[in-house]
Amino acid sequence: MYDKNLMSASTTMLVLSILNEGDGYGYSIIKALEQRSENAFSLKEGTLYPILHGLENEGLVSSYEMTDSGRKRKYYHLTDSGRKAYQDKLAEWESFSYDVNKVLYGDALPQA
Repeated sequence: MYDKNLMSASTTMLVLSILNEGDGYGYSIIKALEQRSENAFSLKEGTLYPILHGLENEGLVSSYEMTDSGRKRKYYHLTDSGRKAYQDKLAEWESFSYDVNKVLYGDALPQA
């Protein structure tokens, strides 16, 4: 498992990434994150829902309820503002990770 400081800095971007692929409810977002990361990232509901509520308050996601397999679930949908925020965060992450790798690897940095 990764250091909590590393995780907290990236969880919002990871959640936006999952929602960029399509709408989801809490458990499905957690499972998609685990699957895509080969279990390297796993969020607890107590971590995920405050992130989702914050994104909703910022207008980056919207929510709606739907009955699925007899259960009422709250689904989250990435808004247009959320897609832009995701693209911005992704660009920032790519730039940041490139600069960190320059420091770590110096001249041995593989060319993209």
